Amino acid sequence: MSIKLIHHGARDGVTGSCHQLWLDQDHSVLVDCGIFQGDDARKNPNPEIRFPLRGIEALLLTHVHMDHVGRIPYLLAAGWEGPIYCSRPTAKLLPLVMEDALRIGFTRNRRMIDSCLKRVGKLLRPVSYFDWVKLPAGGKLRMRPAGHVLGSCIFEVELPGGEVVVFSGDLGPAGEPLLRPFTSPPRADLLIMESTYGDRIHESREERHRDLEVLLRKTLGNRGVTIIPAFSLGRTQSLLFEMNTIFEQVQKAEHRSLMKQVDVIVDSPLATRFTEI
Repeated sequence: MSIKLIHHGARDGVTGSCHQLWLDQDHSVLVDCGIFQGDDARKNPNPEIRFPLRGIEALLLTHVHMDHVGRIPYLLAAGWEGPIYCSRPTAKLLPLVMEDALRIGFTRNRRMIDSCLKRVGKLLRPVSYFDWVKLPAGGKLRMRPAGHVLGSCIFEVELPGGEVVVFSGDLGPAGEPLLRPFTSPPRADLLIMESTYGDRIHESREERHRDLEVLLRKTLGNRGVTIIPAFSLGRTQSLLFEMNTIFEQVQKAEHRSLMKQVDVIVDSPLATRFTEI
């Protein structure tokens, strides 16, 4: 059997991830259902689902960033009611992301928000990393850590005919202290890989750590204030970890406490809720 795959997003851009993989002639799964953002949103102003839903047996979520889950309300509004497979951390984070997205982009009606969250909760099928799970229409899937954000995963989908299709999702760098590093699948007959930053080389964690320390020391020396914009999931927690590491290193090397000199304020209710998880 030839492998059939259609990209409903993240094809000519980097947002709106939504990929439909056929298990056989009549059944398929969706991998992610994300919203278009930035320039992609201007090219795709209508977020409603505009492809047939018949035969879509399941939704697989690689992680909870909006460009991967933001069209789930539209998917439900179109009448889809299948199982949603994701990692266990993603299952805990998704209701928080959905609530925030619904409140900002759809409605502030508490009853409508709660109704949507209840529907999503009933459809969630949390799965542990490395466990094989059989799909309703045949075939099976397994998740591996992707090292991007908490709960992010690489999907291995084995079709009924034995072919293996791998979706990388968004991949994170090696050496992130708060996350399990990504692990490569042993086999792939077809690989769909993200390439958001494929044209550049990022600085190392050590370089970022050093730059942050220089910035903090400069701010303290000037008795100033540093404002750091950061994504609520992933970047905020990494920043807090690095800052705490710097404070501990200064305490040990210089026998003085920066914690008593610095007020660290996370001005984001959503980031605070993520951090508590």
